[in-house]
Amino acid sequence: MRRFPVLAVAVLTFTALLGTVPAHAATTRLEAESAALSGGTVVETDHPGFSGSGFVGGYTDGHRGTARTTFSVSAASAGSYTLALAYANGTGSSRTVTLTVDSTAQQISLPATASWDSWGSASVAVPLGAGAHSVSYTFGPGDSGNVNLDRLDVTPSATGQAGPLFEAENATLTGGAVVSTEHPGYSGSGFVGGYTDGNKGNARTSFAVKVTTAGAQSLALRYANGTGTAMTLSLYVDSVRQRQVSLPASANWDTWTSATESVTLTAGDHTVAYAFDSTDSGNVNLDNLTVTPSVPSQPAGPGEAEAAFVSGGATVGTATTGFTGPGYVTGFGTAGARLVRTFAMASAGTATATIRFANAGTLAVAANGRDAGTATLPSGTGWRTATVSVPVRAGVNTLQLAGTGNDVLVDSVVVANETALAARGATTPYTEYEAEAGTTTGTVLAADRTFHTVQAESSGRRAVRLGATGQSVSVTLTKPANAVTLRFSIPDSADGAGQTAPLALYANGTKIRDLSLTSNYSWVYGVYPYTNVPSQGSPHRYYDETRASIGDWPAGTVLKLQKDASSTAAYYDVDLLDAEQAPSAATAPAGALSITSYGAVPDNGSDATSAINAAIAAGAAQNKPVWIPAGTFRITSKINVANVRVFGAGPWSSVIQGTGPRGGFFGTGSNVTLADFAIFGDVRIRDDNGSDGALDGNFGTGSLIQNLWIEHTKVGLWADSGTNGLYVVGTRIRDTFADGVNIHAKDAGTSNVRVDQSMVRNTGDDGLAMFSEGNTVAGSAYTFNTVQSPALANGIGVFGGSGNRVEDNVVADNVTAGSGITVGTRFNPVPLSGTTSIRRNTLVRTGSFEYNWNSAIGGLWIYADSAPIAAPIVVEDLTLTDSGYQGVLLSFQKSITQLSFDRVTIAGAGTYGIETNATGSASIAHTTVTGATSGGLLNDGGYTLVRGAGNSGF
Repeated sequence: MRRFPVLAVAVLTFTALLGTVPAHAATTRLEAESAALSGGTVVETDHPGFSGSGFVGGYTDGHRGTARTTFSVSAASAGSYTLALAYANGTGSSRTVTLTVDSTAQQISLPATASWDSWGSASVAVPLGAGAHSVSYTFGPGDSGNVNLDRLDVTPSATGQAGPLFEAENATLTGGAVVSTEHPGYSGSGFVGGYTDGNKGNARTSFAVKVTTAGAQSLALRYANGTGTAMTLSLYVDSVRQRQVSLPASANWDTWTSATESVTLTAGDHTVAYAFDSTDSGNVNLDNLTVTPSVPSQPAGPGEAEAAFVSGGATVGTATTGFTGPGYVTGFGTAGARLVRTFAMASAGTATATIRFANAGTLAVAANGRDAGTATLPSGTGWRTATVSVPVRAGVNTLQLAGTGNDVLVDSVVVANETALAARGATTPYTEYEAEAGTTTGTVLAADRTFHTVQAESSGRRAVRLGATGQSVSVTLTKPANAVTLRFSIPDSADGAGQTAPLALYANGTKIRDLSLTSNYSWVYGVYPYTNVPSQGSPHRYYDETRASIGDWPAGTVLKLQKDASSTAAYYDVDLLDAEQAPSAATAPAGALSITSYGAVPDNGSDATSAINAAIAAGAAQNKPVWIPAGTFRITSKINVANVRVFGAGPWSSVIQGTGPRGGFFGTGSNVTLADFAIFGDVRIRDDNGSDGALDGNFGTGSLIQNLWIEHTKVGLWADSGTNGLYVVGTRIRDTFADGVNIHAKDAGTSNVRVDQSMVRNTGDDGLAMFSEGNTVAGSAYTFNTVQSPALANGIGVFGGSGNRVEDNVVADNVTAGSGITVGTRFNPVPLSGTTSIRRNTLVRTGSFEYNWNSAIGGLWIYADSAPIAAPIVVEDLTLTDSGYQGVLLSFQKSITQLSFDRVTIAGAGTYGIETNATGSASIAHTTVTGATSGGLLNDGGYTLVRGAGNSGF
């Protein structure tokens, strides 16, 4: 977590007394204009909508490093509190300020609001001990500032406190441990010192802990360590020594941080003690201990509003009683606030959505990005329900509820007859059939992970080769299908330009058609970023895909791919076949402006760029949707989009076709919808400066990308600086020459971007990446996605950033130079801050070899490269199966602290289950290693693994 200097200010006390509270206790509101103002902050009234008598301005560039608003809060009891700052940010991009609670500082992001007259809210949960606290918001030297502040709402957590919090000064102190107060920032009435060398072997703090639910418990010890190096104490439970614990250095003696251990406790009374044993280094101060049950993390249940994507001022709340699940969504009174719920349906039609809500009002409804009327929420008391009818399609759908000026509360949104989404990975419209699992007269290539072999790039590391006329491979449909996608490889031409050759497709013994296969978009040579010159050697990137409509075939149909006499390629490597029931072409939204009305002509190869630009300009000006009808439309440059909704007839019907290295859509503003069409590029080599991405730029606020199919472009999506509140769902990205998706921040921050229920395959770089290059990617997430066979680098990579999530994904079959999931400081990003969540992911045959470094890379890779890692990384419920090298790798010789593992299963590893090549410490519990070729653990660098309960195999 980044730290900023604490600036001296005169404090005008504004006291909120927060007593011992029940669940859902009331919020205390503190007006900014009544707080202590310094460094250029002033009370202003020129923007309406503020509460109280005014708001605080002056957070301008001229006051960078000085502008500050300080609130004084007095808590009568210790616990967790939510600090909700109401602010306005009309700059158009996310801005930052520094929140300092007593002496603990953290940078927070304030997403753009619709205008300077629109007020949003940003919330942070913090622990507060009983007593007085200083809470300030500063335009620090590392912040972007330029916001206005209206008020601070202080709310005790819904459960009264974040687990029982025990003040060290109230514990039993022995052996020289004493209460002290000389270092500010502690909670309660003091902290415990005396862990000095003179008390080595004696000093001890013993907490009396009562456990109501037996099982694993998380012990979070708040401490200060100004020695400059990690120190140790010994943890005891009921007088039994558990282990030595590492307490990494804090910035100084006035800076407090936390270290967490996991222990298993029965229900009842226990003593938890931290002792300065003779084998410890001691010399730390202790502030408090928080004890919480350590339970498996689970996403919110189906229909729960808090599990949906929220943006534009909509936030998750807990202050009102009676909600279900972890919370509800509020903030719909803010212009631009929205909730987008993703769900699946077995068939198309009209469905009834039931909204559980409080507070009367109306919400605008959109189904799959298209306007679907409004939901009327009638007056009444308490939580109640209302229904709305919405059009739905077979497969993945979205339902959006947007504010219309009423601050309603939404607890859940349930669609009648919705079907379950996949528990992990993307819910896809197709069924995948591996060639090697079918029936073949060809050759099943033996499994191999060696770079430069076709098997290494194959799904499952095997494929079927059809090398002679008459050879075939067959699969039997388990579901009806009218369309297929074939993943294949054929030889390149001698000059590297590519060749095209047919392959016959039969159904139940009758030839349907020839599939047209090409090597134009595959086969690269030489060294990174690779060329199309075969003489440079080292060929790889063998695979491409082709798709075709095949007519309607029922389950049980045998589809056969056969090398006929007309199949002119020397051989055909067949990896897999995706078969699906592609829908008929959809109709245009009401009032839509068709690109054909502006001169675009389908299927004749003419340049439709100008026509599409004209249609988009008209759609934005008239606030009407833009329609891409069925057909293929060629473009020769990027299409700029802002404040416009563009729909196609479906990705099997409507195609935007790039020309050479050009084509795609470039975001230049907010409120963009791109849905239901394909973007097929014509990129044949990686040229980062000379090729276009399918989707690129700043998509501002309130944008949606849904049900696109992207192939043969430089990247699939490059969501760039300033993007805030972009939701990407149900999208296929295949065969790109660089990243599938990169959430990127350089000139400004990028925040609240979520990619969900999407499938990425055969990317030339990371499948899904977050890159905080010069600015921070914050609060973004990759959830429920499937990444297959990235030809280079990682399945999912998080490089720096704040508070990001990688959850519920499936990654398979790395090829080279990457892991299944990596988190770290490679590429010198903005340091990690907040908590990075790696939860409920499955990694299959991941990890690879980096030949430039002569180094193996694990399935999960925590990589302290350009800087240490000192912010929390939480790894939970992770399954690693058949890792190529290490299951988990920690590297490289820099400190990694505040890392925790819980419920990790490593089943099969080519080398070690866990390998460490770093300094620091991590807690690990309920983690098992089996089938690791070289052993469960290689820890020859002295990294500290603080072992909790439930570990085995290492």
